[in-house]
Amino acid sequence: MSIGWLDRLRAKLSTYAPLKLAIVAGLIGLFAGAFVFAGMTAGLAWTNTEAFCTGCHEMRDNVFAEYKDTIHDKNRSGVRATCPDCHVPHELGPKLMRKVQATGELYGAITGKIDTKEKFQAHRYEMAKHVWKRMKTTDSLECRNCHSVAGFSKDLQSEKAQARHTKGLAEGKTCIDCHFGIAHKEPDGPGPQELPLAANK
Repeated sequence: MSIGWLDRLRAKLSTYAPLKLAIVAGLIGLFAGAFVFAGMTAGLAWTNTEAFCTGCHEMRDNVFAEYKDTIHDKNRSGVRATCPDCHVPHELGPKLMRKVQATGELYGAITGKIDTKEKFQAHRYEMAKHVWKRMKTTDSLECRNCHSVAGFSKDLQSEKAQARHTKGLAEGKTCIDCHFGIAHKEPDGPGPQELPLAANK
């Protein structure tokens, strides 16, 4: 009994079964990885919007309300710095680290620790200190995403501002040491300059 051409082809292909399985598994893995990567990228983009940041009333009714009409919200050039511009690094590595840290900060909102204006104000200084310490550790990286010392125009600064910037840089200070009440009310208590953590330079 002779073997038909289809049977011969099947027999030949069966010898390549492990290779076929590896190729199929590789393609499935590739598509799954691309899907997960796209989901993570979309998630990072969504959680990096002003709408997301102000989605809970704790932020919307307190610090976001203070931010409205400040120089970072409205100015002559129309360039806005929104919540993630100032509170999330732009580079992928530091951004991912900040997102992981931020998940721990959700605890206060979930447990009701800051769910009223009074509770928010009671914990405001402690929350501000966490932001200041982080910014001192990163040498105010978030500020420097937009503001560059090399881009400063001394001609457009007052003599007082020029002198303060020169002195601050010479003393190893970072942006947040002096510019900590620029978008939100300054909480009661010592400012960032008095915090023990020095900027990494």
